[in-house]
Amino acid sequence: MEKFVKLTGSACPIDQSNVNTDQILPARYLKWTRAMGIGKVLFHDLRFDAEGNERPEFPINKPAWRNPKIIVAARNFGCGSSREAAVYALCDHGVRCVIAPSFGDIFSGNAVQNGLLTATVTDEEASEIIDALTANPELPVAVDLEQQTVVCGNRTYAFAIDPVRRTRLLNGWDDIALTESYRDKIAAFKSKDQTKRPWAIPAANP
Repeated sequence: MEKFVKLTGSACPIDQSNVNTDQILPARYLKWTRAMGIGKVLFHDLRFDAEGNERPEFPINKPAWRNPKIIVAARNFGCGSSREAAVYALCDHGVRCVIAPSFGDIFSGNAVQNGLLTATVTDEEASEIIDALTANPELPVAVDLEQQTVVCGNRTYAFAIDPVRRTRLLNGWDDIALTESYRDKIAAFKSKDQTKRPWAIPAANP
């Protein structure tokens, strides 16, 4: 998994609460594999009408935000059903960070598994960033995971993230790599436990 340390790039504002996983990736595309280009159908039904024409009012259809590295949204982003493919669609479209006041719990868990940072700010801060980007679509946003800051224009915002998830993203660790980081502690516990509970040691194979 690719490490996430710092990122500066275009940021797309989506001023909408409760963006759910079916809006991020409609259910009919769950049969698609990543090799088929699942990033192409990110927000499909919000981006296109029934005839397949772009909805010009949707932010990602605007020239400055067609390929954002960052999305800034209102609260409860990624709510709804558990579908890791919604995270795949974001990542494969090039998104590496979503900034919002809150996230669906399962979505944020899936995000860290795929190197996608979910940065939690307050409602007021999210609104300020969205307003700044709406006023100036070319305004870059800088995210620093080490410092846990977001810089937009002349404002700096601190964001919250679970410390274990932060460590995983900074190191590019999946579940196996995270477990291996505790190798010495696991070995020490095993040695101590074998002394305290020798009867619990599995018998050797005959």
